[in-house]
Formats: sequence, C-alpha cells, structure tokens
Amino acid sequence: MRRFIVMIWALAAATLASPAAAEFELSFYSGWQTSPHSRVKGDYPGGGTYNALIGWEGRSFEMPPYYGVRGTWWVNDRFGWGLEFTHAKVYAPKAERAAIGFDRLELSDGHNIITANALYRWKDRWQKMTPYVGAGLGIALPHVDAETTGGGSHTFGYQLTGPAMRLLAGVSYELNDRWALFGEYQFTWSENQADLDGGGSLDTRILTNALNVGLTWRF
Repeated sequence: MRRFIVMIWALAAATLASPAAAEFELSFYSGWQTSPHSRVKGDYPGGGTYNALIGWEGRSFEMPPYYGVRGTWWVNDRFGWGLEFTHAKVYAPKAERAAIGFDRLELSDGHNIITANALYRWKDRWQKMTPYVGAGLGIALPHVDAETTGGGSHTFGYQLTGPAMRLLAGVSYELNDRWALFGEYQFTWSENQADLDGGGSLDTRILTNALNVGLTWRF
C-alpha cells in the first residue's frame, strides 16, 4: 500500500511540472462483474460466532444492475485526477448462507465503492485510440442485507464498512470531439466490517473483477 501511495504522489509531482491542458470527462459504464470466494466471519445477534468461505455471485445483469460513473480532470495530455463511483453487487449462494444460519446474505443494492483516482493515458498513441491506466483509494459504502435463519435479525441499510482500492486499464476510442467509447478491465478491493441489527457483526474482504464498456462525454 505504501508503494501505491508513493506512485500516485510521484505522478502528481510530474504533472505539476508539465504544461497545462485541462480537460474534463464524464464516463458512464456497465458490464460483467464477478467476485471470487472470500471468508465471512462475525458474531450472531443472539450470541455465537460464524466463519465460512463464501463463493459470491455477481449477477451483473439482474436488477439492480451493475454500473459505474467516473469524472476525470485531465490536467495535461498524460495525467489526470478523478472521482469514481461503482455500484457492484455480491450475493451469497443459498446453500452456503444457509449453512451458517442466514436466510439472506448480500450486498445487493450496491456494494458501493467510491474512490479518488489517479490516471495516466497515452494520448495520440494510436490515432483515435487512447490506452489508459488508473488507480484509486477510497471507501466502501455497501447496502447490507443480512437476515438470520428463522426470521430473526434483519439488517437492511447502507453502512460505511471500511477502506477500498481500485485498479483499472482500458482503451478509449474517439467518436468526435465530445464523445468516446471505451472498454476496460477493473479490479476493486475492500475490507468490510458491518454491524448486524441486534448486536451482531459481519466481517469480510470483497474483491471484484469486471469487464466494462461505456461512453465518455468531454467538456
């Protein structure tokens, strides 16, 4: 993590030494998002503990869908700062959540990741095609939906659960001076410590992998 932060500040210092060519972009995307297995542990509201490996499901195209929006301020032809919001989703499969005493266990109305980004692009490298990479640090703000077996405690609401990070790499294709199409790979990491109604807790690390396609508006 320390190397990651140093890299961002090094890029920022290089930016300040370059000629200004400010440009703002607003990008919207959706795509196919998955999440690998991760361990879920915590305390039940009525007492006792649980600890299990969950094979999360993304269900990208079910309502509410997976999507994201990113604003980027390109301070020169190479480097930019940005702010990004991603509405990802994870669901615990029925058999796996039942095995640890939950009727519902999901972050499904958004495993929301909000980050401040640093981005680098290779403008005019391939005529209308512009490769880019980016990284960001921020927070996880998921909608926690967890109900213990038998109609017990039901936690349902947004919680600030911990730190988050994202990495991305893609290519943008210029349609005209204002609009561009893009495709990218994106990875997110987050540590999540949520409170369950009735005094319980839920602790899990969520990783996501996504292939995104989207549209960018420049102004």
